[in-house]
Amino acid sequence: MMDERRMVRISKYLARCLRHDPQRIGITLDPHGWVGVDDLLSAAATHGFPITPDELRHVVESNDKRRYALENGRIRASQGHSVAVDLDLPVTEPPAILYHGTVQASVAAIRAEGLRRMRRRHVHLSPDRETATRVGARRGVPVVLVVDAGTMHGDGHTFYVSANGVWLTDHVPPGYLRFPS
Repeated sequence: MMDERRMVRISKYLARCLRHDPQRIGITLDPHGWVGVDDLLSAAATHGFPITPDELRHVVESNDKRRYALENGRIRASQGHSVAVDLDLPVTEPPAILYHGTVQASVAAIRAEGLRRMRRRHVHLSPDRETATRVGARRGVPVVLVVDAGTMHGDGHTFYVSANGVWLTDHVPPGYLRFPS
């Protein structure tokens, strides 16, 4: 049995290195966000955070959010990048309704500006209210917004869906959002 605290630390380390700051440990992501597993493990060890292949595989396979993908000896984050990568996802027609979890402190700005990607490459949307609730709860009492994704798509907005089921778009203008009463 793997130590759960260790697995969380590894997952957070991977997020930092694969989504936000690969140069911190001297790795280079390819244009689609992939890096060789051996390169990642070697760089992590060199920079004082050794990860075994079994630990890496366990984190990828057991992560409930499926944040990472392994393919042909390479690994990447499924979404959430602040560094420039093209995940090479096909444009996909979204369901009529998607959801976004946030906190009350953000609602006024969202009412005025809509959902913006901020430091990330895309706005992240959830396929169901429960997932959006969990996302919002990470920073406090969650507020779940309803996104009229079908109308957005019909109006020409582009959507993608990541390998782990997170819906991505560039911006959600306020007119496509429904706020709780």
